[in-house]
Amino acid sequence: MPRWKKLLGTLVAVGLLAGTGLSWYLYRWWTAPLNLPGELVVEIKAGETVGHLGTRLVEAGAPSTVHRMRWMAVLTGQGRDIQAGEYRVDRDDSPQSIMQRIVEGDVIVYGFRIVEGARVVDVLGELKTRRKLTQTLASTDSLTLMAELGEATRHAEGWLFPDTYHFVSGDTDRSLVLRAYRKMQTELNSAWTSRDPGLPYASPYEMLIVASLIEKETGLESDRADISQVFASRLHQRMRLQTDPSVIYGLGSSFDGNLTRAHLRQDSEYNTYVRKGLPPTPIALPGRASLLAAGHPSDSEYLYFVARGDGSSQFSATLAEHLAAVKEYQLN
Repeated sequence: MPRWKKLLGTLVAVGLLAGTGLSWYLYRWWTAPLNLPGELVVEIKAGETVGHLGTRLVEAGAPSTVHRMRWMAVLTGQGRDIQAGEYRVDRDDSPQSIMQRIVEGDVIVYGFRIVEGARVVDVLGELKTRRKLTQTLASTDSLTLMAELGEATRHAEGWLFPDTYHFVSGDTDRSLVLRAYRKMQTELNSAWTSRDPGLPYASPYEMLIVASLIEKETGLESDRADISQVFASRLHQRMRLQTDPSVIYGLGSSFDGNLTRAHLRQDSEYNTYVRKGLPPTPIALPGRASLLAAGHPSDSEYLYFVARGDGSSQFSATLAEHLAAVKEYQLN
């Protein structure tokens, strides 16, 4: 065999061995834990590459060898499939597991809880503190919010459904509020469709108002249907509702936590001691239990109730019984 052919064969063999060794080395690095100093959060923005990811990982404490991810992204073809977003990187993640998470779009998801009985202004204030949300809403109260959502004729109070809403970094506050608004529409329509016959409500909105009153009057599940019955019976008999939470809502920021007799005599469209019928809007955000209670009052014949001081209520059918209950649970 000519000498040059032997030399060529030797070079090919060495090249194959070197290539195999390099491939094995890269594979071991690709699948081995990076042993990071701790859990990290990295973000890939739209249009960025694996190179940007490597830089951010190194800045966060990862070894500089993490830049090799660019080569592997090219070799595996995954570089074209990365998705923008925020990602959690665990201490024992390997370059392979990090890349897989980014290709699958396994982004960090945050939760925002709207609690039963909150007011719209409370929700808007809390939204302003969530820096992962892109702030687009100028509204700070229920009077202007609906105009920003394209519903200028509505007052926003009552229209956001209490629930936990999930979002990712970069989502807008408007998108989250719209989801809560649409869910309340769905829940209210469902409760209205399944309501008992003969209720004194001319529209789903009136039932939403009553549900908000129930929500603020009790957090006790066993009392909701009886409170609903008291309100329905009073409306049927054209009695004033005389519900403190509505008066308090009408006082707004001037309320200092002490509801006085002067407050109860002060005329306001929310003062249900002075005016008959429902207040003009809901006074809070009712949950599903209060919506269902508004549509399904109990079969009792109560006209009065008073707080016992332990979270429950004492119900009465007559004024004499009610005055005795007030003396027992309030005056004493």
